[in-house]
Amino acid sequence: MYILVIEDNPDLVANLYDFLGNRGHTIDAAYDAFSGLKFAFEGNYDAIVLDLMLPGMDGLEVCAKLREGGVLIPILILTARDTLDNKLDGFASGADDYLVKPFALKELEARLLALQRRTDRAYTSGRLSVADLTFESHTLRVERGGRRIELPPIPLKILEFLMTKSPRVVTREELERAVWGDSPPDSDALRAHMHVLRSAIGEPPLLRTLRGIGYQLVALDAH
Repeated sequence: MYILVIEDNPDLVANLYDFLGNRGHTIDAAYDAFSGLKFAFEGNYDAIVLDLMLPGMDGLEVCAKLREGGVLIPILILTARDTLDNKLDGFASGADDYLVKPFALKELEARLLALQRRTDRAYTSGRLSVADLTFESHTLRVERGGRRIELPPIPLKILEFLMTKSPRVVTREELERAVWGDSPPDSDALRAHMHVLRSAIGEPPLLRTLRGIGYQLVALDAH
């Protein structure tokens, strides 16, 4: 794996270099938030290990900026904050996993490999599913409960992105960046596409709108 470590503790970074390097991984390190953002936007990493307590900017803000900027690389947060609210804040900012300090280096590697496998399955298996909703990425075929669903190109892109990230909440900015890049539409256009998608998916509802936050595609029993 090609891993970006954004961490201001040089001793921890050295330990990660030694351990992960000896396990065949390649490591880049950034010791502050702004360098980390630059590395992440310019690099082609398999995963990002992100500390929460960073010089210049909190790690949660770094995570949110990466997602708003369209960076889809799996992010694993490292922190000494271990309450449920802390973890929920991390996931809400766009993190994929959360590891509390102190931690075992073998567990860190195992979690990173699990994130990589999850990402690989999403993009190479050709099939995404949430509840009884399925998306065949190779043929762009969408079905729910065996019923074929026809979608225009933009709602189709939105659906694929939401299914890839499910059950995570996707911010409006993250969704716009993933679908339209640097030229997002006005708010009414996105709202219209979401209406088309929601109507096509049908009942019972799987697509949730979290006002002021974003969207979530999630199985009924996970609501």
